[in-house]
Amino acid sequence: MNRLSKLAAAAFALAAASSPTAAQDGYPSKPVRWIVPYSAGGLPDTIARVVAQKVSESLGQQVTIENRGGAGGITGSEAVARAAPDGYTFLVADVGQVAINQHLYAKLPYDPNRDLVPVGLIATANLFLVANAAVPVKDFGELVALARAKPGVLNYGSSGVGSIHHLSMEALKSALGLEIVHVPYKGTGQSIPALVGGDVTIAYSAMPSIAAHVKAGRVKVLAVSTIKRSTSAPDVPTIAELGVPGYDFAPEIGLLAPTGTPPAIVTRMSQEVAKAVQSPEVAQRFAQLDIEPVGSTPAEYAARIRAADEKYAQAVKVSGARLDN
Repeated sequence: MNRLSKLAAAAFALAAASSPTAAQDGYPSKPVRWIVPYSAGGLPDTIARVVAQKVSESLGQQVTIENRGGAGGITGSEAVARAAPDGYTFLVADVGQVAINQHLYAKLPYDPNRDLVPVGLIATANLFLVANAAVPVKDFGELVALARAKPGVLNYGSSGVGSIHHLSMEALKSALGLEIVHVPYKGTGQSIPALVGGDVTIAYSAMPSIAAHVKAGRVKVLAVSTIKRSTSAPDVPTIAELGVPGYDFAPEIGLLAPTGTPPAIVTRMSQEVAKAVQSPEVAQRFAQLDIEPVGSTPAEYAARIRAADEKYAQAVKVSGARLDN
């Protein structure tokens, strides 16, 4: 075999070894771990559990969910960033971990651009602006009028400083010139009970956390944060329709892996997630929870992260929030 033939053979062997099929031989040979950097019960956790069950069936190995809440998702994100890049540890992230924390904290123990690689956007959701049932308003316009008539009297709960619930409300306040007091909590597991109990007046929340309370009449839905109306609640107007053009804040829940994870494994997991969210069972469950399935490629998710980074850099600036670890 001449030198050219040897080089061609070597290149072919290398390509074969790095192909999805070659890298996936025997993968996974043990359970795969998805770390959710929040406590159980919120939107990222709900999405992760629904999708992981379907992915487990396809992989033939259990995909386990591990909740590591704390510090705006930093604790769980760092755990994944420092994990072995062997395809057995992934991060279920929202915009906080990939587009907010780097603008909120002076220093992070991980760099989302350097230490994590996008696998795929799993799903998006709507944030609904909701009020305690006792608040004397029937719609968004009346809420704005009340806030302007009583500056600093109304308050709102969020899942923490720098959370999407916090930044989307601060962007709304800035756009309309409102004075509404921020009351941060440690997750929606605390902020929504506070809303229901009357400790705070209003809040933003995804539907899974408020559905039962809306049905029971304990809270009322006033508007939705996304640019388009929710397909499951088409009668609820968007903030953009109601006087804030371009207003669009949507939770985007995606999957990431430690940098260095074999590209073929990243591709395989991306494909498995896309297949799972497109299955009738998951689509039906998501529809019940007002969650929009996506299942993107790694490149598509990377583009969404870049766009979110620009948006939330501005939102953090408007909010004036700054935290130190």
